[in-house]
Amino acid sequence: MSPTICLIPGDGIGQEVIPETARVLAHLCPDITFTQANAGWETFERTGSALPQATLARAAQADAILFGATQSPTDGRKTGYASPILALRQHFDLYANLRPTIALLPGQPPVDLLIVRENSEGLYIREEESDGETAIARRRITRRASQRTARVALEHARARRGRLTIIHKANVLPLTDGLFRRAALEVAEDYPDVQMEDMLVDAAAMWLVKDPARFDVLVAPNLYGDILSDLAAGLVGGLGLAPSANIGDNRVAVFEPVHGSAPDIAGQGVANPTAALLSGAMALEHLGRVEEARRLRIAIYAALQSAPLPADLGGNASTIEFTETVIHAL
Repeated sequence: MSPTICLIPGDGIGQEVIPETARVLAHLCPDITFTQANAGWETFERTGSALPQATLARAAQADAILFGATQSPTDGRKTGYASPILALRQHFDLYANLRPTIALLPGQPPVDLLIVRENSEGLYIREEESDGETAIARRRITRRASQRTARVALEHARARRGRLTIIHKANVLPLTDGLFRRAALEVAEDYPDVQMEDMLVDAAAMWLVKDPARFDVLVAPNLYGDILSDLAAGLVGGLGLAPSANIGDNRVAVFEPVHGSAPDIAGQGVANPTAALLSGAMALEHLGRVEEARRLRIAIYAALQSAPLPADLGGNASTIEFTETVIHAL
């Protein structure tokens, strides 16, 4: 039975990079079926929901979801708006966020690491209160969520170079970060072949900049993983090259470029599709199309070695032109 990918372009440049990614995936795997669903700010303004039930139903029927980007207003208009990507993660219990960072451009120092971010709790439970003078946010860390995320990280470390770094700030937050660290170390006892270390998050930020090659796989609580993975993307050319996957124990998984909706360039046809294409490669692996994923990554790498490059990398290639370069490389 052929697999189905649900496309959720969202807002802004998501409307440009997701269709181009689908075009490449269809070129590679003609048997894949694509469906499309709506989410994001424009959908919220039109329907009153940023993630309609019809979108959830269509996503649940797919084997993978390819998500673009959504605009999240921060002013008073946001009343009633909830992030659709956070809602998708919670609805399907996609508890681990995978953020690979690989040097793809000529002349870059060797960087090849994976950040596995706990994806379901921490500060991202969004439990806040304020009286206008003092604002308080609750942070939830559980042994169960920490252990299952650590196990994903350890499995990837075992399949890569056999090294895992646990990121925390247990010297300041001994109960919450201390629990995350202990839970990860408990799971690591089942992986004697993986070399372990733990590191304070501020030290990890410094070492990512100073010597990223020292890292293989990092596992971190939600907020730390979010910040460090963007930092790592900056080492290799920015968010335009940063893919991600949201996975859990269910069949459905969500793959998304890390960049936002970029309203300043939306509609101009100049968005870099690389992050979306690399997310598509991760989706192919999820679907068992490992060889096709390998071919796609090789084609993307070949396209980045030649002009013209996308605008955010110093070139003048349009979104469609760069996609055509990738298809030609295939």
